[in-house]
Amino acid sequence: MLVIRLDKGNTVAGVFTQNRFCAAPVQLCKKHLNAGVQIRALVVNTGNANAYTGEDGRQRALSVCQALADELDCGIEQILPFSTGVILEPLPSDKIIQALPTRRSANWAEAAEAIMTTDTAPKVTSRTLALEGSSVSITGIAKGGQA
Repeated sequence: MLVIRLDKGNTVAGVFTQNRFCAAPVQLCKKHLNAGVQIRALVVNTGNANAYTGEDGRQRALSVCQALADELDCGIEQILPFSTGVILEPLPSDKIIQALPTRRSANWAEAAEAIMTTDTAPKVTSRTLALEGSSVSITGIAKGGQA
């Protein structure tokens, strides 16, 4: 599991599958991004995609969002859920919620490792550039098979 807290003043955007049958986390991310509020955290679980799980999967993803929102003192729509792994299995939301208070700080490489499923190596990159006289760092992590 991975939780990424975002500072106030951030800007978040998403690119999503074009599949008509989006998993519960994809549906919620789209909805939360369209709510017009500032995103405060991303929560990512691995091992379970929460895909093709219907309303039960949506409710389980919402319960994870609510638990993290309560911990961070923000609205449920300010949390973006992500799930990766096995499809057609109920999301173990209780287990994820129990793990929320036990998380620790990590660096970007550890964050990339935390979201691996079938990946053979963590995928992380970072670049620093000058932008209008200021130094800006952009870091990204990704998951998926080797290219």
